[in-house]
Amino acid sequence: MTASGPTEEYLEVSGGRVHVLRGGTGAPLLFLHAAGGAGRWLEYHELLSRRFEVIAPDHPGFGGSDELPEVEGMDDLVYHYLDLIDRLGLDRPHVVGGSFGGWLAAELAVHTPQAVGSMVLLSAAGLRLPAHPVADLFLMTPEQVVDVLFHDVTKASAAFPPDPDVDAILAIYRDMTALARFSWVPFMCNPKLERRLGRISAPTLVVWPAQDKLIPIAHGERYAEKIPNAWLAVVEDCGHAMYFERPTEFARLTADFLATGAELSGASR
Repeated sequence: MTASGPTEEYLEVSGGRVHVLRGGTGAPLLFLHAAGGAGRWLEYHELLSRRFEVIAPDHPGFGGSDELPEVEGMDDLVYHYLDLIDRLGLDRPHVVGGSFGGWLAAELAVHTPQAVGSMVLLSAAGLRLPAHPVADLFLMTPEQVVDVLFHDVTKASAAFPPDPDVDAILAIYRDMTALARFSWVPFMCNPKLERRLGRISAPTLVVWPAQDKLIPIAHGERYAEKIPNAWLAVVEDCGHAMYFERPTEFARLTADFLATGAELSGASR
């Protein structure tokens, strides 16, 4: 099955508009982006769209979506996406989340388990493990950010333009401001999330880059331990910016699991 290419739309919601990219045909796959990459159709999306209909909204305040001032925290963001799932007419979609988006995916599956058919968490934030803290991007120089996000820094141009213009710099600043809005206090986590992960009923794959300097692999091990029906896959020679650095590998892992996960989910209904 070939991809149909992305289309762009804006959905009117309470407080403004949500920017959505979608492409491909097949079972619906809701992609929840990380702190970076909003509003972009990446190679990772394109590869997934060969087997699924990929639906990639921008979170409020990120990319092309409006601020939506009523969405003040992670709990509001969960309700925002429950409403968006209904608005898009999705019935138990696959949900894939990267980093911040992985945290959001986990919260969504905890809150309303029946809303998620199967799930892939890609180096997800959200847990508080004091012995394995998440690195603070807000305190880093641009050079340090690249070193923390990428194992192979020559791949960084996939995420960051080498000579960003003013618009690109402002877009990055806007995305980081939105990230702080949802994850500053407590920092990049919900201390209550870990004890609620047992509510998740969707077959779940937890994928982690072996050289992740931002969110230690201990977080992946804990997610896989606490989520029922969860599997952990570790990808060598890769940093946190996984689907920028090794899109083919991560798309293959995601798509292969979701094809199996869909069968498991259907059998459990």
